[in-house]
Amino acid sequence: MATTHAQVPGEPTPTSMAFLETATAAVQNFSPIKSIHQHLCAFHFYSNDMTRQVEAHHFCAHQNEEMRQCLIYDSEAADAKLIGLEYLISEALFLKLPDSEKPLWHSHEYEVKSGVLFMPRVPGPIERQDLDKLCKTYGKTIHFWQVDRGDDLPLGIPQIMLALTRDGQLRPELARDVERRYGVSFEEEREKRAYMAGPNLGIHPLANGEGKGFKTELKEAGCMPVDSVPRVFV
Repeated sequence: MATTHAQVPGEPTPTSMAFLETATAAVQNFSPIKSIHQHLCAFHFYSNDMTRQVEAHHFCAHQNEEMRQCLIYDSEAADAKLIGLEYLISEALFLKLPDSEKPLWHSHEYEVKSGVLFMPRVPGPIERQDLDKLCKTYGKTIHFWQVDRGDDLPLGIPQIMLALTRDGQLRPELARDVERRYGVSFEEEREKRAYMAGPNLGIHPLANGEGKGFKTELKEAGCMPVDSVPRVFV
């Protein structure tokens, strides 16, 4: 099943509030949300613990041809939890990043070519047209809600997530469950995507955490008081 385990605490939304939300929605602008046009299903793992793997549903919008931004939910249900976000960029943009930044980004070549990244219910020939492009990209993913451990609220500090890079990493029971629920076969799709290619220059050695694990931690630091900020304009 999907990685949702805990119900969110709190009282149900009253009918009066539901009516109010309907009224405000009729006059407000939701352009950023309306620009979302794509649903990708894939898997992420915590950058310091590959055994903690999460089913991740990406709802994505293009900023332009070289950059997408995705909201990540733990399912596609109406009450799904918003657990994180991912930015996807082209190889050209990735290569311009500082070397200190590159380890925070992961490649998509294996995810795409292995079949484990897919667009639910989109016919294969249409799906593969876009995935052929996605295969060459890099992504930076941050999760705020650790649903895999049963948290009923987003607790702790944000976590950098990474993606699968080779066979044998994805937990078999997680793969089987997703294949069953969506009626897909990762192995069959792998064969159909064999012609696809990753980044033109190959996967950068600094990507994917440089092939190592790393942990997101909170560090205490001094906070500059407002009075010490130079008054430039006033």
